[in-house]
Amino acid sequence: MNTHVDWVQLTIVIIIFAAVTVMGFMAARWRRTGALESLDEWGLGGRGFGTFITWFLLGGDLYTAYTFVAVPAAMYATGAVSGFFAVPYTIVVYPIIFVFMSRLWSVAHRNGYVTPADFVGGRYGSRGLSLAVAVTGILATMPYIALQLVGMQAVFETMGLGGSNTLAKDLPLLIAFAVLAAYTYSSGLRAPAMIAFVKDGLIYLVIGVAIIYLPHVLGGWDTIFDAAKTKMTTPNPTTGKPTGAFIPGASGYSAYWTLALGSAMALFMYPHSVTAVLSTKNRNVVRRNAAILPAYSLLLGLLALLGFMAITAKVNVKGLDGLANPQLAIPRLFDQEFPSWFAGIAFAAIAVGALVPAAIMSIAAANLFTRNIYRDFIKRDATPAQEAKVSKLASLVVKFGALIFVLAMDKTIALNLQLLGGIWILQTFPAIVGGLFTRWFHRWALLAGWAVAMVYGTITAYRVVNPATKKHFGGSLSNFPFTDKQVYIALTSFVINLLVVIVLTLIFRALKVAAGVDSTHPTDYVADAGDPGVKDLPDILDGEGAAPAKA
Repeated sequence: MNTHVDWVQLTIVIIIFAAVTVMGFMAARWRRTGALESLDEWGLGGRGFGTFITWFLLGGDLYTAYTFVAVPAAMYATGAVSGFFAVPYTIVVYPIIFVFMSRLWSVAHRNGYVTPADFVGGRYGSRGLSLAVAVTGILATMPYIALQLVGMQAVFETMGLGGSNTLAKDLPLLIAFAVLAAYTYSSGLRAPAMIAFVKDGLIYLVIGVAIIYLPHVLGGWDTIFDAAKTKMTTPNPTTGKPTGAFIPGASGYSAYWTLALGSAMALFMYPHSVTAVLSTKNRNVVRRNAAILPAYSLLLGLLALLGFMAITAKVNVKGLDGLANPQLAIPRLFDQEFPSWFAGIAFAAIAVGALVPAAIMSIAAANLFTRNIYRDFIKRDATPAQEAKVSKLASLVVKFGALIFVLAMDKTIALNLQLLGGIWILQTFPAIVGGLFTRWFHRWALLAGWAVAMVYGTITAYRVVNPATKKHFGGSLSNFPFTDKQVYIALTSFVINLLVVIVLTLIFRALKVAAGVDSTHPTDYVADAGDPGVKDLPDILDGEGAAPAKA
């Protein structure tokens, strides 16, 4: 492992990092339609993104440092069940969002909703349920942002930055964090939208070269898969069981498919995913992107196989603290197998791949705080300018919350950070997706189901102990109640949530408990740009033609 700074790598990373930082600040003036003094402008980019920019924005939003570092790290550490499930889940998710996200776009644009919690509050006439969705969104986003910071930390450590004490080790991360906070505060959603072009270009370049070059120097795919199979079938000295799963056996089927399905259902419940969707200019942009985003899944499959290549290359994953850290597998692979200049480009791709989603996530979480906590409970007459100011400040606080996760959680299997967030955010699915199609669920039943599932999911996840580190929150799988089948805790919690909601809805409706006032109209769910009541916006950032005329 590096104990000295590789100045070639560091110089390239600094140059690219400086370039995207300048782009981030310049984005404040990037063809904006007005002052950044409202959440529509600062937090949703003017609600005018077309197909082309949305493809890059959603790609930058969904395919993150988690993709580049944590997925192949999970493949390196324990194989297919904990790592490769990400590939089918990103395929399953797009038909799901094709069906319901266009409806959310319509009702949000007709009613001026900025967050999913805005919609829930309007649909069910419940500020309490809206608050629950908002708090869950903020809570689930923090470990996701933390995951991006973990990826950056792995890159910095591989280049030789940091030291044995906490301040020296984390200083590069803190500097990058401060820069991210500054341009997010300044430019809002336009910053990650602009930088996403650079991020995706770098990642496609690096993966294209790696997937051709590395099998050649490592002896071919047969050698790579043989090495991975040997490692996964070798007993772990701590547990006495196989290290992982090269190909999931029958006992791993339930874990594999529940991780894939639960993650697919959760992905577009995250506030940053909703924010990217609501920033688009019409319903068809959402649907077109649902059709073309699976192209990224091919990239993800190739990325995952880098974990097996790291096994073949026998990379050293011991960190500067002397402990094994699988998150170092891919950075160390590039450092070991490529010349310094290309490794520097790869490291820059990972760093920028962390900055783009971290910016979107912090904006989305800040919008939740502003609209559904500050405006609903603290200052109900807040002006758009006040909302924008509060949201900018809240975006900084969210990033500091993510740092707490980085410092407090077990980072040896960083994928658990994202899966932990998935356990929480999936519990908003009945209120959000159910509300897009039916008003049958009772608001108090939804709130009770959410509360029961959140408690169950958190306690169950806490009880999962990493056998190597002995730390809690050491995994995302546990036995389904009354069985010996290992399943994703989020999906078990969701089933419990849905059962509580259905039973209590029947009871509350039988008792004629007030269901709340629905402020939406059936036509809201199919409205498009140019329809009455939908804000007419100029066509920005794409050059796809004139804005739609008003009906």
